[in-house]
Amino acid sequence: MLAEPLTVSAPGKVILHGEHAVVHGKAALAVALNLRTFLRIRPSGNGNVFIRLPNIGASLNWEIVQLQTLLTAFSADLDESISPSTEQMDKLKEFTGIATGHPDTQSLATLAFLYLYLSISAKYGQVPGVEIVVWSELPTGAGLGSSAAYSVCLAAALLTACGAIGRPPEEGMSVARWPEEELDLINRWAFRGEQVIHGKPSGVDNSVGTWGGVLRFQSGKITSLKRVPTLRILLTNTKVSRSTKLLVAGVKDKILKFPAIMNPVLASIDAISQECESVLEALAVNPLQEHYSVLEELFDINQHHLNVIGVGHSSLDRVCRATAARGLHSKLTGAGGGGCAITLLRPDTDPLMVEAARRDLGACGFESWETNIGASGVCLHSLSSLKAEVLQAFNEI
Repeated sequence: MLAEPLTVSAPGKVILHGEHAVVHGKAALAVALNLRTFLRIRPSGNGNVFIRLPNIGASLNWEIVQLQTLLTAFSADLDESISPSTEQMDKLKEFTGIATGHPDTQSLATLAFLYLYLSISAKYGQVPGVEIVVWSELPTGAGLGSSAAYSVCLAAALLTACGAIGRPPEEGMSVARWPEEELDLINRWAFRGEQVIHGKPSGVDNSVGTWGGVLRFQSGKITSLKRVPTLRILLTNTKVSRSTKLLVAGVKDKILKFPAIMNPVLASIDAISQECESVLEALAVNPLQEHYSVLEELFDINQHHLNVIGVGHSSLDRVCRATAARGLHSKLTGAGGGGCAITLLRPDTDPLMVEAARRDLGACGFESWETNIGASGVCLHSLSSLKAEVLQAFNEI
């Protein structure tokens, strides 16, 4: 049970290769992005349940007795293998006053929290009154797995708070991980949170948030790469909104119209994913400069393919041109049509060059961050391992 504060974090994700081709049975590589969501949970002083989400301006508070009235919709035989039901979601929407239709980000975050809190309480015993603060480095709605990182953090914290999983032994380390079987339970509950938010998620984002590293996703099967290098990248958000649904439909239309042209392109994207997987595994064992040269070429080739299948955008072209002018290689990540791009940085890439590229991207109206991919999944933190801005967010409760 929760006797003292607990701080967890989970990473976001980017797609390294395989965007859109994965919809048509090809392989995609999803990687953990070391921009993270942090959650602190501690016993509440008054026995109430309180959650604060400063990134989206939400602050919510319920008495335990209020939440107990909802438990009739969450029977004890409910577990992580059962999807959220229409009855459960209707009860939560009625309780919170959230209208049916298309809930906003704050409403979806509220529903996901209440669903996980009540489900885990019904299954494992009442989660005690708690105060929760969630702060994230991830922008919302950018295709970087922010909702999955949130769901993973909630699942890990609530399962620990009610005693369903243990607190991993820290043994003097600043960051600790749960054992494999407990990570699997966290992942399965986090998927239920993703279902509340997205309806029919693939399971990739919450799996990356839980396990970290690099995951291969093909035809519904998710496989974790055994050896994973950490790569430096520049992540750029063009801030151009897009509809993933429309982009996916557009690619499908092109395939139906020009199958003899488009199917070889998809096969080539699949081959890029497989080649990249081989290079990453070799890089993890014996890093060589030639490995980075191959990864750069794969970025360039795949970006051209993604333009061919119709998911490029002028904003993404500007990212590629601006970084190419500095000798760097970029590609879109995710749905395309705007959104985000990733730029590969070698270990010896001059920080001044990176800063110059960031200035160029900023002049285009884009936002960029230097970070890395191949990061660890959900973990428990000591206070000494937390950044100053995370501590500040937690201390403002």
